[in-house]
Amino acid sequence: MLLDGAAEDGAQRPARRSARDWFVDVVAFVLAAGFAGASFATTFPEGPSGDALAVVDLVAGVAFLVAMWWRRRWPVALALATVPFGAFAASTGGPSIVLLFSLAVHRPFRVVAAVTLLQLAGLVPFFRIHPDPEMSYWSAIVVVSALIVAVTAWGVVVRSRRQLLSSLRERAERAEREQSLLVDQARQAERARIAREMHDALAHRISLLSMHAGALEFRPDASPADVGRAAGVIRASAHEALEDLREVIGVLRHTEIPDGQPAPERPQPTLCDVPALLQESRAAGMRVDGDVTVDAPEDVPRSLGRNAYRVVQEGLTNVRKHAAGTRARVAVTGSPTDGLTVEVRNAAPVGGTNGSSEGPALPGAGTGIVGLAERTTLAGGRLEHGHTGDGGFVLRAWMPWGTTA
Repeated sequence: MLLDGAAEDGAQRPARRSARDWFVDVVAFVLAAGFAGASFATTFPEGPSGDALAVVDLVAGVAFLVAMWWRRRWPVALALATVPFGAFAASTGGPSIVLLFSLAVHRPFRVVAAVTLLQLAGLVPFFRIHPDPEMSYWSAIVVVSALIVAVTAWGVVVRSRRQLLSSLRERAERAEREQSLLVDQARQAERARIAREMHDALAHRISLLSMHAGALEFRPDASPADVGRAAGVIRASAHEALEDLREVIGVLRHTEIPDGQPAPERPQPTLCDVPALLQESRAAGMRVDGDVTVDAPEDVPRSLGRNAYRVVQEGLTNVRKHAAGTRARVAVTGSPTDGLTVEVRNAAPVGGTNGSSEGPALPGAGTGIVGLAERTTLAGGRLEHGHTGDGGFVLRAWMPWGTTA
């Protein structure tokens, strides 16, 4: 239908005319009025007196000049209304050209082409009724037809340019939204990474605190040296836990250093730090056997070593939580061709639900294994865990040597 697209432009039309719209409307009105007046004077040199056709012509021309002010609201209806008058009324030529241009700017090409063809068809009876004294019949039709087609093409070009600018603007806005989304996703991913690191570190520190505090509580006969040593470990672990908390809170608050750059991360542990981790657990009273058989641990990629350290740390933390008092065995083996395998195994707990009679089981959020599984998956590896046939528990992770996660 010719009215296709009316709803589309009605939704886009501003409620009030801008200064540019007023300027364009005034210029269009002046040009259309001048063209209409010249055409009427040429067609009816003696004016409208005594000629009914001239009176109708003049009234139609004035009416369409006034109607031009609403051409953005009803471009199709007004352009169609000029078609029958264009067959005999000379003064409607100016308004009809402006209305046709406005139609081409605001409506799809199929609508514009249909109305344009009707306008061109009206030239046949018009030049029969009002022959041009200076040109032949067909020459006049060709000249006016070329003018109508040129105006229509101009309007189509203007519409295409507006659509292109609108498309480019939409693409720019979409790209900006996507960039903002990527930034948000990167921020959330970074926060999730920090949360994983803090879970691993804090769970380890707090489990050590709980173990030493439990030993002090249930061993009142401990020597002053043992009490002092346990208190020192508690103090050191509490201090490190507070440092970790301060770091994560600062990052989550988007703390920045004065030059505007993000605050640097604290040094991350590597595979070379695993022996110190095992010794720390032994100092806390755990029975841990460690076997790190990796040639040149310092050559292990930092990200791989950090992931291996976190697996060992989480495994020992779980032993302290769920099987305290049992012996744990840590084995780290690997090579550039075989990848790196980390295994933490403990025997079945005895003496209670948590394997110790020195206090209640340590609470756990149940997310440590989930975090490890995600960490190893992102590194291109796999994680296995579960109870063994003798009631113990094993945590085993394999990761490729060349990971850069």
